[in-house]
Amino acid sequence: MVKNISIIGVPMDFGQQLRGVDMGPAAVRYTGLISRLRALGHQVVDTGDISIPIRDCDITIARYNESKDKDKYLKEITQICESIYTAGKAVVQKGDFPLFIGGDHSIAVGTVAAVTNKEPTGLIWIDAHGDFNTPETSPSGNIHGMPLAALIGEGHPSLVNVGRPGAKIHPDNIVLIGQRDLDINEKKRLKKTGVTVFTMRDIDEQGISSVANKALMKLVHLKKIHLTVDMDALDPVEAPGVGTPVPGGISYREAHLLMEILSDSGKINSMDMVEINPILDVANKTAELAVELILSALGKSIL
Repeated sequence: MVKNISIIGVPMDFGQQLRGVDMGPAAVRYTGLISRLRALGHQVVDTGDISIPIRDCDITIARYNESKDKDKYLKEITQICESIYTAGKAVVQKGDFPLFIGGDHSIAVGTVAAVTNKEPTGLIWIDAHGDFNTPETSPSGNIHGMPLAALIGEGHPSLVNVGRPGAKIHPDNIVLIGQRDLDINEKKRLKKTGVTVFTMRDIDEQGISSVANKALMKLVHLKKIHLTVDMDALDPVEAPGVGTPVPGGISYREAHLLMEILSDSGKINSMDMVEINPILDVANKTAELAVELILSALGKSIL
């Protein structure tokens, strides 16, 4: 199905300590994302990048030396997510497909708020991690480990209230895929909420096809699904250019099959691609794979 796609770049790295993911949107564009989407028949407009404040190195060092800092760049991230919300909402209101390119995964606070503003929407969250911490449970205080919690209404009030007050999505409408590195308290929180989680063990035992179809069945009552992909969900052999790599991830072919099955559902109406770090990458390998996965999610098939 031909789509009108609006690309929104979010070169933000305030959500984590390691620098570099702010260059992710440029790396993805460099691979020819726009021309390759157009080759599939889609109409594509690149709206450019969300304005991002400069991350001052001296301030960075000072803030990360503070003990038990649970508000790392909260003001900046909230401001950026409000801008993402405004830009994404405008695309959705036109009936177009917003494609957000990050940046760290805290951008999802703004992207999911934007795409759920008009009607209930399912959320498929592909990630090695749960991103389900709160300031009280997070071992690091890094906000890129908290966006999913904020989206169900828990965590920093300023993040919970991005775009509009309160939770943006019900836990029953969320499916996580690919998790293999969860904090102890994060595990407890996930089990209590009713969020559906397919860990790497589930993928190993059931196969990616079964997991993908079960994810879609869980969200069968919804007309639209937002897909958010953290590239650290893939095995580091396939995607070395990420800030928080975890061995034993999704393989190259599993990732493509997952995207293809989700695409076949016809329900993917918006998407994030996040956590690509060109500084840590090898010959832009991770960005290239990210683009290939975007293409598979948007209709590219083998035959």
